[in-house]
Amino acid sequence: MGLGSAMLLGGCSGSGNSGSTGGGPVLSPTVAVTGGASTRLGGTTQFAATVANTNNLSVTWQVNGTTGGSSANGMITSTGTYTAPATLPSPNTVTISAVSAASASAVGTLSEAVWNPVPVVTAAAATQTGTASTVMIDVKGTSFVSGAQIQVGGASVTTTAVSSTELQASVAATTAASLAVDVWNPDPGAAASTVSQVAISVVKVPVAAASRLLDQATFGPTLADIQHVQTVGLDGYLTEQFATPATVLADVPNPQPATCTNVPANCAQSEWWQAALTGQDQLRERVAFALAEMFVISSNSVNGYTITPYQNLLTKDAFGNFSTVMKDVTLSTGMGAYLNMLNSYKPGNGQIANENYSRENMQLFTIGINELNEDGTATLDGSGNMIPAYTQAQVQAFARAYTGWTYATATGGSPTKYPNGTANFDMPMAAVESAHDVTAKVLLNGTTLPANQTAEQDLDGALANLFAHKNVGPFVCKQLIQHLVASNPSGAYVKRVATVFADNGSGVRGDLKAVVYAILMDPEARAGDTNTAAEGGHLREPVLYLANVMRGLGYSNTDPNGYYATLSNYSGNLSEKPYAAGSVFNFFPPSYVIPGTTVNAPEFSLENTASAVLRLTLANSLVYNGISGFTVDLSATSALGIMASKTGNAATDSGNLVDALGTIFMHGQMPTNMRTAIVNHVMTLTNIPQRVRVATYLVITSSGYKVMH
Repeated sequence: MGLGSAMLLGGCSGSGNSGSTGGGPVLSPTVAVTGGASTRLGGTTQFAATVANTNNLSVTWQVNGTTGGSSANGMITSTGTYTAPATLPSPNTVTISAVSAASASAVGTLSEAVWNPVPVVTAAAATQTGTASTVMIDVKGTSFVSGAQIQVGGASVTTTAVSSTELQASVAATTAASLAVDVWNPDPGAAASTVSQVAISVVKVPVAAASRLLDQATFGPTLADIQHVQTVGLDGYLTEQFATPATVLADVPNPQPATCTNVPANCAQSEWWQAALTGQDQLRERVAFALAEMFVISSNSVNGYTITPYQNLLTKDAFGNFSTVMKDVTLSTGMGAYLNMLNSYKPGNGQIANENYSRENMQLFTIGINELNEDGTATLDGSGNMIPAYTQAQVQAFARAYTGWTYATATGGSPTKYPNGTANFDMPMAAVESAHDVTAKVLLNGTTLPANQTAEQDLDGALANLFAHKNVGPFVCKQLIQHLVASNPSGAYVKRVATVFADNGSGVRGDLKAVVYAILMDPEARAGDTNTAAEGGHLREPVLYLANVMRGLGYSNTDPNGYYATLSNYSGNLSEKPYAAGSVFNFFPPSYVIPGTTVNAPEFSLENTASAVLRLTLANSLVYNGISGFTVDLSATSALGIMASKTGNAATDSGNLVDALGTIFMHGQMPTNMRTAIVNHVMTLTNIPQRVRVATYLVITSSGYKVMH
């Protein structure tokens, strides 16, 4: 070969892509991969590929041999950015590969360890209940993995995982004012969060106990009230409430303001709703509500002007003696008009006095229709039959004892004529002796009212005869338990409270303050504070449901005249308005049993497919600010809105939101599966007000909320 030919061949070789130079050997392309040695779950690492022996520097990135990676082992971009998977692969190492575009056999690899993430704490609380020997630590945050542990002072403590965003632990009580708390994730890549100095909050009762008491004793818990009860304790709160003066409703104006639309009952209901929602005497209002559903009068039949004096009577007497309630109700013009004792004239020869109040006072208000044992069950005769508590002759005798009463004069005295045609709704009825039956009257248990007694003497004797009857304690106490705590209380619960009714410990019979305390602090009432499986509770009747949600969410009145009675339109759609029952038997009878069961559940007599749907409609109106004359702030800047967006992590923020709603509406005892379902749904909502509204709706329409536990 000539020199020219040799030079030509050498020139051709030098212009090729083999990577050889001169007349040396041909070199194959090579790839070298560099980058970090580990990536935490969900994190990223940038890798680089150095390609040699070729001018084509392009590579294809793979994870464990899969181009672009996979969800199980992590993903990698065309530029070499690796994103670790959400959960640890097995094993926890993956191979990152860069494959040369010039030669598929030119591959650079690097082993990458996938580690657990570094936990992040967004909120932490340390609570000591009373003189307990332990402090409960609750930590919320993100990136808590299986096996994550709370550390106190750098030492791990036994930890319970409530969810992927919440951990709890208890440690021995200490005299220190705070604890150094962090969260530690285990290997691979063990790491701890930033240490938080958490102040120890000392409370007397846990959230569940405080919230449940408020559900039973008020028109609905608020977050502020829950925190207050935690601070003062159950006894402390009841003591405060027993000492709180009654909210006094003003008389309905005459003439009425235009807002009442010429219906006095509308004005009365407005005042009632305002007291229920905003009154500081919440326990008194709640007990009065129970009494009003036992001693029923209705604006459907009586003048609406009688309602506010009657409500004031019940709130005044709520913590007094039951004998006082009996007499004040008997002489009220509202009850007098409703059950016809007002202007009941002495009967002529061969006639009988009006029996309406006489009968209902025994059947519904005091003793019931059959003899009772102290546990509220029926007393049976030797043949196993129930024993009537009274006879028709006794109904007539009581009716004669109640004759001669009419409207009092403007100063509360007896009028000179009978009946008095000038109504006085504010004063008790007054007696006109000439209209009173003065014959002897044979009452219960062999008691005889002698002839020629005054109307006042006969009235006092008749009421004392009823008050002393053995049925009164179990009959009244069971109904109070049903209204405040549980629809279907055990006989033992009824008996314990009836025993207090019979003797408050100081020899006093009928002490309602002692009775209410016994009802609310009974072991059966408090069992659910610590045991979520405890039986008990009752369906929230419409008025309670509406008031409970409005108080819990912080609704406020915006009507320029301070008118509250529009709320009756909403509860009325569910067949209940204050002081507007269809009959003396109330909106629901205390003995109602759910069909097909043996479960005594009075409020369920109002529940059917139509009312269930209407309650959903009401809930929708509540969360979308659709209650006329009222407003609630569920915006992104509201307390719930801020909680729903505070960290920017949808899962964490949604969990915190649902936990807050659970505290207010479900005593902090929301079932885990319910919490998970709601969180998983609302975390997909990026509109924060909508996230709040939907979460609230799902909570307040749940069966766990509708039935107060």
